[in-house]
Amino acid sequence: MWLLRESNATQNGGTMKKAKKHSVLLIDDSDVNTTMLSNILSPDYKILVAKCGHEGIELAKTKTPDIIILDVVMPDISGYDVIVMLKKAVSTRNIPVIFITSLANLEDETKGLSLGGSDYITKPFCKEIVKLRVQNQSRILNYIDTIERLSRIDQLTGLPNRRSVHERSLSEWKLAIREGTTLSVLIIDIDHFKKCNDTYGHLMGDVVLQKTAKAISHALNRPSDFAARWGGEEFIVLLPKTESEGAAIIAESIRKSVEDVEIPFADGRSTRVTISIGVNTHSPTKKCSIDDLLNYADDALYIAKKRGRNNVAVYKDNVPE
Repeated sequence: MWLLRESNATQNGGTMKKAKKHSVLLIDDSDVNTTMLSNILSPDYKILVAKCGHEGIELAKTKTPDIIILDVVMPDISGYDVIVMLKKAVSTRNIPVIFITSLANLEDETKGLSLGGSDYITKPFCKEIVKLRVQNQSRILNYIDTIERLSRIDQLTGLPNRRSVHERSLSEWKLAIREGTTLSVLIIDIDHFKKCNDTYGHLMGDVVLQKTAKAISHALNRPSDFAARWGGEEFIVLLPKTESEGAAIIAESIRKSVEDVEIPFADGRSTRVTISIGVNTHSPTKKCSIDDLLNYADDALYIAKKRGRNNVAVYKDNVPE
């Protein structure tokens, strides 16, 4: 449904995510060294300390620090053995390791870097060099974090993308199995979206997608609720620990929120759009799949569209209502 009339356009801006304070694990049997390194780094990083290689490995697995500073010569096992074990474990293999050691010859440095070390500092160490080397690894981690976040975000709407949906749905599915709770899903489709693109152009279609995404997000109240762009003109919402009746109420709230939004044109006019929503609720078990949850919601969406669009259809007992 499309309604056209005069209006004024508005524009919303975004905010940048602040980089987190990284944690650094010091693995060194010398109290003097760990104290000095702690004093150098503690103003900018969270510091963890292990006094031997085995303790360092266990601490790395349980605390998953962002960066590890590792001595080579220790009483139980060498730092080279430690990094080999860290690189074998899934939980620790991607943690950057900076060797800090009195072994200053080229062969030792080559060995450390070839085993997966990210950097190599020789003792006696310089305060500024330590700070800069750790800062470099911290900066790389921030870059990686930014790239990872962007790879999970739909650049047009700012919502999580399909990749994020797969990751989040699997996580929520496993949680529901463990806790014996329900999981509801809404699949949302913008009505007559092709007509919008054909009539007003793809730039206007992009504005419709952006405004619809914002309205869907604003209609959700709980931190655990998850909205994403599913693809094209479709969106998806995951509602953990939500029964069918509650999911239907939320779906209707979203439908009404989108219908009430004015979508501006560059020339001052505006339009409104409507959406159709399919709802399905599952009590996940190991014998059923996420695909069932999504497929039944998609079946319900088909019914909502068949009814004339701009409505909510709920899938219950294998029969869309």
